[in-house]
Amino acid sequence: MYKLSVFHLLFVATAIQVALALKEGECEVCVKTIEKFAATLSDDVKKDPKLIEGSFKKFCKGSKNKENRFCYYLGGLEESATGILGEMSKPLSWSMPADKICEKLRKKDAQICDLRFDKQIDLNNVDLKKLKVRDLKKILNDWDEDCDGCIEKTDFIKRIEELKPKYMGRSEL
Repeated sequence: MYKLSVFHLLFVATAIQVALALKEGECEVCVKTIEKFAATLSDDVKKDPKLIEGSFKKFCKGSKNKENRFCYYLGGLEESATGILGEMSKPLSWSMPADKICEKLRKKDAQICDLRFDKQIDLNNVDLKKLKVRDLKKILNDWDEDCDGCIEKTDFIKRIEELKPKYMGRSEL
């Protein structure tokens, strides 16, 4: 009887662990951002959590969009309301994989895994006239470009067409 209950307890513990593991595509911003950040670290910084935290704050200064929001949630930005950088820096110093770090972070703040990258628009195969103005604005924002005086959809399309050679290169057109 006792052995049976221990077996059941182990089975339940294993089931819970599997349920908490990240599924494919889950926590994508967290995983990609931590992998990108970890690739920037030198060997001497990789072992020290405090140096990792300082490097992460520098990394976050140039972040945009979803990466910037991720940095905000972790406490990597000056305007961050909270800070759980230690939950990222310590496991990173132990060479823990990014997906496992994100599992730990999700336990502290579930909204970290709610972040999703926006779908990228394939400008080679899309009819700009069929896109919404919001999507046209996003293209310009991703390029760090403005559209001064743009009021109508045709204005945004014209501006994107002007900038396409600069951002896509001649061979891609």
